[in-house]
Order: sequence, then C-alpha cells, then structure tokens
Amino acid sequence: MTSTQRNPEPNGHGHGEGHAHGHGHTHSHGPAAPVSRHLRRVIAAVLIPFATAVVVGLVVLWPGGAPAHERTGVGFDRQTEQGEVVKVEHLDCKEVNAGQVPPTGDTSTPEGREAVNAQQGQCAKATVEVTSGPEKGRTFTEIVQPDAPRQLHEGQGVVVAYAPDAPRDLQYSVTDVNRKVPIAVLAAIFALAVVVVGRMRGVMALIALAISFLILTFFILPAILQGSNPLVVAVVGSSAIMLIALYMCHGVSARTSVAVLGTLISLLLIGLLGSVFIDWAALSGNTDDNTGLIHGLYPDIDMSGLLLAGIIIGSLGVLDDVTVTQTSAVWELHQADPGMGPRGLYRAAIRIGRDHIASVVNTLVLAYAGAALPLLLLFSIAQSSVGTVANSELVAEEIVRTLVGSIGLVASVPVTTALAALVVSADRAEAEAAGAGGAAGGARGAGRRPARGGRRRRAK
Repeated sequence: MTSTQRNPEPNGHGHGEGHAHGHGHTHSHGPAAPVSRHLRRVIAAVLIPFATAVVVGLVVLWPGGAPAHERTGVGFDRQTEQGEVVKVEHLDCKEVNAGQVPPTGDTSTPEGREAVNAQQGQCAKATVEVTSGPEKGRTFTEIVQPDAPRQLHEGQGVVVAYAPDAPRDLQYSVTDVNRKVPIAVLAAIFALAVVVVGRMRGVMALIALAISFLILTFFILPAILQGSNPLVVAVVGSSAIMLIALYMCHGVSARTSVAVLGTLISLLLIGLLGSVFIDWAALSGNTDDNTGLIHGLYPDIDMSGLLLAGIIIGSLGVLDDVTVTQTSAVWELHQADPGMGPRGLYRAAIRIGRDHIASVVNTLVLAYAGAALPLLLLFSIAQSSVGTVANSELVAEEIVRTLVGSIGLVASVPVTTALAALVVSADRAEAEAAGAGGAAGGARGAGRRPARGGRRRRAK
C-alpha cells in the first residue's frame, strides 16, 4: 500500500513536465506572451507622450482643405470633364492638315518625319460627347494623327479639358483616357487577395491603408499647400500613419510598440540625413513641369522641404516592414529559447536582419531606377557619361532619395533588434525572479504539508 501510494507522485510530476513542454511548444506558435507590467509602463511612458505630440500636431496643423486658386489651364491645373467617343471616321490626312507647311521630304529629323506623317496616311476624326458638367451632351471633334501615341475608338471613355476663355469650337479637347474601370477592377482583385490570404489581419491592413490615404489627402497635401513647413507636416503625418497602421495591423502589444520605436528612430535619422544632403547637394526640388507648376501656383512652398517630406513618407512603408519583421524575429527566438540572453538574441536576430537588408535595399534601388527609367534612357541616347548623369539634378535627386532611405533602412535593423532584445531579456529576468519566488513558496508549502499531516496523524 505504501509503495502504491507513492507511485502517483512521480507519475503526476512527469505529467506536469509533459504538460509544461506541450504548453511551451503551443505557445511558441501563437501570439507573443505579454510582457511584465513594469515594461509596459516603461514603453507607455515613451509612446504616450509621442502619440500625444502627434495628435497635438494634427490639431495645430490641420489645414481645413486646400486653398482655392484661379486655374491656369496648364498641365494638371485644368478644368476637366468626362466624355465618350461616339463616332470615329478615317480620312486622308491631307484633308485635315491642309494648312500645314508641305513636307520637304527630309525624314532625317523628328520635325521632318512629323511633317511627312501630317500629310500622308489615314487620320482619325473622332466625335466626342461630353458626359458630365454643365454642358453635358455637347459634342466636338478631335483629329488624331496616324503617329499619335494614343488612338481613339468608338465607345471609349475619355477625359476632356475645358478652356472657357477659348473660342467655342476649341473649348474642349481630349487629354486622356478614362481608366477608372480597369483600375477599380485591379483594386478589387488586390483587396480580395489580401483578405483571402490575410483574413482578419488583411482586413485590418486594408482599413489602415485607407486611413493612410485619408491622412495623405486631407492633412499632408492641404497643409503643405497652406504654407506649413513640409518637413514638420511630413513628420506629423507619417507618425500618425505609422501609429495607426502598426497598431491596427499587429495589435496593441509591447512587440508592436518596440517596432514603433525602431521606426521612429529610423525616421528621425532619415530626416536628419536628408536635410543635410539636400542642402549640401543644393537640390532645389524643382526639377520638372509638375514641380514648376506647383512653385508657380504656390511660390511660398519650400520645394526642397517638399523633397525631404517625400523622402520621409516614401521610406515609411518599407521601414514598417523591416521593424515589424525584426521585432517578431526576436520575440520568436525568445519563445523558442527563453534562456537566451540579450546578446544571444541580438546575434541570432541580426543574422535574419542581414538577409532582410540585402533584399530590401536592392528592392528600393530597383524601384527608384524603374521609376526613372525613361530619364535614364534619355541620358543613354545622349551618350552622357556616368558622372554627367549623376551630377544632373534630376538624377542626383533620386540618388539622394535612394541612399538616404537605404541608410535609414539599414540602421533600422540593428536599432530595432537591439531594442527588442533588451525588452524581452529584461522581461525574462523579471519573470524568472517571480518564478523563483513562486517555486520557493511552493517548496515551503510542500515542506509544511507533511508536518501538518504528521500532526493530524499524531492527533488521531
């Protein structure tokens, strides 16, 4: 009987060990364990003042809408309406280009080729109906040359520009094609893919994306147009986007808070480096027709500050990815091996970060190169040297944008990894102390129970 009574104790103990092991394995694949109350207070002491400052900045800088201005009719600053091509006729180009200078026959120059094409071949005469605005239903004709990059066909939706000061026959002209339907379909496919794969996390990501666009549309852009400092507006707006996107997508936790801190430090570094090198390289930010039009309409806008604001906002999306990934890596390594110290966690996670750095920097450089590909082609056609190309403001602006953003991304990996390792290690030490105290208390209780049992036996 004595032996039988003692056997369940080892079995029960073994079951307890197996249960603990099974719980640890399951937990490592679930959400991260909550950190201690002390660490939550420390993180809150940093983030709550930061979030409060962001809210105050939003309130103080809120523009209340873009300022009104008189339209110039140049570039994007034109009044536009919707239209539809209702009829297309093909006719000899000589009939519609009779007033032009006859071609000389020399096609060695672009002007000569254009003159020849204007007198030869079949042109298109499109009848376009205005489908929006006060003159809905009005029609006008558009002549399309055979070498025009955009050809019109019947039933096609178009965007038409309206010039009220022009002669009546010249008030409307086709400026672009209506692409709303294919873009809407593509956006729907994207949203569906995100929801199917990401499920609830994907839904929250889409909501965060919509809020980001709202902040960009209703705060950042109008505030800059109102004359606020573009750098301050970009920092406040980017911080608001960062807080909303990260906490909505990844939950309110210490892990997310560490990613927010890492992103914030990296954004500050990008802002500092960008400010220094934009000034040092004498980049004006006014390099094309669009920025020239902005400067002409709103001469008080700091165009170099606008360039810096674009660098900060453009780097934010990739920074979020890097900091969240590194923080999650540290948390998972800690749960896989709770005995690993801060140095071990940092060394293990930084190896993951190095692979991330290599891929992200290459992605960023190729993204900017792809955006500037037509410009690079022009330099290649002109047979300009690499030094000449890099020295031009158009390319130098992209070089500074790419390198400053890449430096911030590279710095975010060790910074975020170190923060995450320190946080989980400090939490581990506190948890071990609490566990040791609990174990000691359990041992003392276990030592007293036999004594009480002995007294009860003696009493009996």
